[in-house]
Amino acid sequence: MSITKEAELTGMKKASEAVAYTLKKMRDYARPGMTTKQLDDYGAKILSGYGARSAPYLTYGFPGWTCISVNHEFCHGIPSDARILKEGDLVNIDVSAELDGFWSDNGSSFVLGKDINQYQQLVDASKQILHKAIYSIKGGVRIADIGFLMETEAKKRGYRVIKNLTGHGIGRSLHEEPSEIANYKDRFNLKRFKKNAVVAIETFISTDSTYAETLNDGWTMVGNKGGFMAQHEHTIVVTDGPPLVLTEMNGVWAA
Repeated sequence: MSITKEAELTGMKKASEAVAYTLKKMRDYARPGMTTKQLDDYGAKILSGYGARSAPYLTYGFPGWTCISVNHEFCHGIPSDARILKEGDLVNIDVSAELDGFWSDNGSSFVLGKDINQYQQLVDASKQILHKAIYSIKGGVRIADIGFLMETEAKKRGYRVIKNLTGHGIGRSLHEEPSEIANYKDRFNLKRFKKNAVVAIETFISTDSTYAETLNDGWTMVGNKGGFMAQHEHTIVVTDGPPLVLTEMNGVWAA
């Protein structure tokens, strides 16, 4: 969507607060020995307290309030009573929701407890690349140039990017135009970021794979060549200068 009046910005800020606060609290709440379903139930209570509703459930009928992916799972992991979190796991939580007709989206990968499996470097790379990408966005900038920046920064660190997972426009629904904000330079994408547009910018930084494939459960995605992936995401408003990061209170960059 494009912000055209103050009431729309207010609505986006409220929806963004709901998803950002929920993500932050879920990260803080996560503990070894807990199931991903318990973690999702906790997030559901927080979102419900805001009056917000799960975006993946509303849009796709996803079987959970949030997506929780662990280790080799890249994204869209289904919360489960059978999945028990362990010390050192690479965990990704993606929280998106609708509140009073406005939609917002954010996500974060993190190491649970001690970094015994050496995932922290990948997580830090994803956070740093997201920060650099977001603060390179303003009205008139080519979407493909931001993708080129993301892939270049990933390669500098010895990583790859996932080419079939992208950021996207958001606001009045979960996925809007621009429908694809890729992590690489898509030379066929001639679109530019527009001032006042609301977009969800995401990193998909990988150790081995370049594409994500869906498992038999119909939701969970893993890498085509295995390995691990870190994802971080903020919903922003594009301006003529530094963007307005609506979900900044999730604390991803401070963590």
